Amino acid sequence: MDQKTESQERLARPLIKLAKLSNVATSYTGQTGEFNEIDDDVIVQVLDALGINAATDEEIANSLNEIVKQGKTRLVSGTVFALLGEETKVIVHHLLGRIPQASIRLEDGTDYSGHIGVAEGDGSTAYPEGDSFYVSSSILIPDDVPMGYHTLTVTAGEDSQKAALIVAPAKVPLPEGLVNGQMWGWMAQLYSVRSHASWGVGDFSDLGLLLRDARAKTNADYMLINPVHAAEPVTPLTPSPYLPDSRRFVNFIYIRPEDVPEYADLSEQAREKVEQLHQQTEALNANADFVNRDAMWQAKMPALWEVFLVPRSPEREAQFSAYKAEQGPDLDSYAMWCVAYDKWGAPEDSPESWIKKYAIASQEVRELIAENQDTFEFYRWLEWVADTQLAAAQQSAKNAGMPIGLMLDMAVGVHPLGSDVWAKPEQFAKGATVGAPPDFYNQQGQDWSQPPLNPLYLEKTGYRAYVDLIHHMFSGAGALRIDHILGLFRLWWIPEGNSAGQGTYVGYDSDIMLGILAIEATRANGVVIGEDLGVVPPYVASALSSHGLLGSVIEWFEKDEKGEFRAPSTYREFAMASVTTHDLPPTAGYLNYEHVQIRERLGLLAEPVEDFARAARVEHAALLRFLVEGGWLESAALDDEKAHEQDIIEAMHKVLKDSKSKLLCAAIVDGVGERRSQNQPGTNNEYPNWRVPLADGEKRPLYAEELFDLPRVRSLGSLMNA
Repeated sequence: MDQKTESQERLARPLIKLAKLSNVATSYTGQTGEFNEIDDDVIVQVLDALGINAATDEEIANSLNEIVKQGKTRLVSGTVFALLGEETKVIVHHLLGRIPQASIRLEDGTDYSGHIGVAEGDGSTAYPEGDSFYVSSSILIPDDVPMGYHTLTVTAGEDSQKAALIVAPAKVPLPEGLVNGQMWGWMAQLYSVRSHASWGVGDFSDLGLLLRDARAKTNADYMLINPVHAAEPVTPLTPSPYLPDSRRFVNFIYIRPEDVPEYADLSEQAREKVEQLHQQTEALNANADFVNRDAMWQAKMPALWEVFLVPRSPEREAQFSAYKAEQGPDLDSYAMWCVAYDKWGAPEDSPESWIKKYAIASQEVRELIAENQDTFEFYRWLEWVADTQLAAAQQSAKNAGMPIGLMLDMAVGVHPLGSDVWAKPEQFAKGATVGAPPDFYNQQGQDWSQPPLNPLYLEKTGYRAYVDLIHHMFSGAGALRIDHILGLFRLWWIPEGNSAGQGTYVGYDSDIMLGILAIEATRANGVVIGEDLGVVPPYVASALSSHGLLGSVIEWFEKDEKGEFRAPSTYREFAMASVTTHDLPPTAGYLNYEHVQIRERLGLLAEPVEDFARAARVEHAALLRFLVEGGWLESAALDDEKAHEQDIIEAMHKVLKDSKSKLLCAAIVDGVGERRSQNQPGTNNEYPNWRVPLADGEKRPLYAEELFDLPRVRSLGSLMNA
C-alpha cells in the first residue's frame, strides 16, 4: 500500500510537533494523489519566516515551550470570531482565583448593553507558571451581538486585554436571481479591449461601454475583468495584473483623461497639448500584436498632469478632501511610495536602493515629500480619479440593468518591492514567497515572488488589513473573484533561495477570513467566487458553499480518473462554471494545441514533448466524443474541425448551460475566435504575458464599440441566454 500518512516516529519528533503547532504542514497530497513529506530544512526555513526559531534542537525546544506557554497563559486571542445569531464560547486564560469579566464596544462606537456570561473553570487543569497557576474559563458572546467588527475587552483582576471581535453571518444570501436560477456573464482582460477613443490600452471608460453593451446587446448579468490593483507610477510598468504594488488601491493607468470633469476647463493651449499626446497613441490602438502600456502611460501621464493643474470647483475640492480623509494614512503611504519611485527611481532588491535604505517614516522620506508636495498631491488625486471612474463604470452597469455588474478579480498578493510591503512590512513574512507546488498548470511548480501575509500578524491585529482590502474592492463592484482562494486556508510558502517545489503549506484561519468575506458581501449585496483550482483539498469546496460563496468549475478540467469528461449534471451547483480560464489559451487556440506549442517552445515540460502532445491529442478526442455523445455537437463537425471551430466552441458552452452551476461565464476571446494565450504560468518575459490585445482568429484588431455587434459574439450570447 502506498504511503498516505506520516509515521508515528516522524510525528513524535520535536520539529514536526513545533511545525504542526505553528500551522506549518509537514506533508501534503499532490494533485495526482501522491504523498509528499516536507524536508526538515524547508520546515526550519518556513518557521524562521514566521519568526519562530528552529535551527537547533535547543531552539526547537524553547519555541515549543513558548507556544505552549502562550496558549495556556494568554488572557484572550487577538481575534475572536463569532457567528451571527449564535452564542459563542470564547476560551480565556487567567490566574487562579480571578474571575474574568468582559465588555463589548460595538463597531458604531456604542457599548453592547446585553449580558455577557462567564463560565468559570474549576482549576482541575491548572497550568503552572512560576509561583502561579493559570486556569481556563469561558466568556459567552451572546447571540444578539450584531454583525460587524467590534472590540472585546476581557479583564481578570489586574489583567486586561482587548481583542477584535468579528461577528459574521453563517452564509451570504444569494442575489434573488441566483436563488432558484442561474446568471451568466462575460470574462474580459480590460487592458486588451480598446475602443477607438482609448489611449492604446483599455480603460475605465471602455469598461463602462463594455458593461452597458454586454447588457443591452447580449443580456449578460455581469462582466469579470482582470485585477485592477495599483501598480507603478512611472514606466516601465509591470505587465502582470496579478503582481500589483498594492491591492488596497486602483491602477490609475486605466483613467480616461477626457472623463475627468476638469478636462472641460482646460485652456486652449493645454487642450491642444493633451490632444497631441492622445494622437501619439493612435498607432497603439491599431497594434494587434502587442499592448504597449509603457508608450501609453508616457503619453497619458503628462496629459493627466495638465488636467490636474486645472482649478477644481469648491464642490469638487470638497469631494477630493473627503476622499483623502476617508482613505487616511493608507492613501498617503501609497502616494509617498509613488513619489519616491518617481524621484529616486525603480526600487531594487539591493541594500543601496532607497526602498531598503529608508523606512517610510524616515527623515529622508519626509524631506522628499516636503520638497515635492505637488507630486504627492498629484498621486493622491490620480487615485481619487481612478476610484471614481471605476465606480462610475459599475454604476453604468447597474443603470443598464445588470443585476451584478462588475466582477473584480483579487490577486493573491503583492510585489515584494511594492508600496504595501514598504509601508507595512510587519504584515508580511520575511524570507519566503508564495507559489504553488507542481500541478497541471506547471509541472515544475510556480513561484509568484510575492511575500505572504503573516497569519500571526493578522491574528494580533484583528485581520484589519484584509477587512480594508475587501471593503474597498466591494465599493466599486457587485462581485469579487478571489484568485487562489486556497490561500484563505493554506498558502504554499517557498523559502528564499529554494525552487518552487521546495516549499510547504502554511495554514490560515479560514473561518475568520471567509467570515470577513461574508460580512462585506452581505453589506454590498454582492457575490464572492473563489478560484479553487489546482492542488485543492475537497474540504475547500464544501467550506465555500456552506458560507454561500461560489467555487470555480473549468470544463477542460472536469474529467474522471480515466480522462473522460464528466457530465454537466455533476458540476457543482455553488460554482462559477466556464469553458476556460486566463491561464489557458482561448478555446480556439487550445483546440489547435497552442498549449503544447508554447510549453515546448519555452521549455516548461517535465516530460518528453511527444508524451505531452500525445496526451493532448487523447484529451482532444475525448472532448469531441463527449460533445457528440452528449448531443451538443453534430458528428458531421468531426469531418472538418477547422470549418466547425465555432460550432465546437459553442457546443462546449452548451455543456455549461446543462449544468446546475449558479454562475456561467463565457470568455470574450472565445466569442471572437482569438487563439493566442493571455498568460503562460511559470513565465515572465519569455512569453508576452498580459500584453496580447483582443483580436479575432486572423489577428485583426477588435474594438469595444463594435464588439457586441459581431455575429460570432452575438451568437454565443444568444446561446447563453437560451
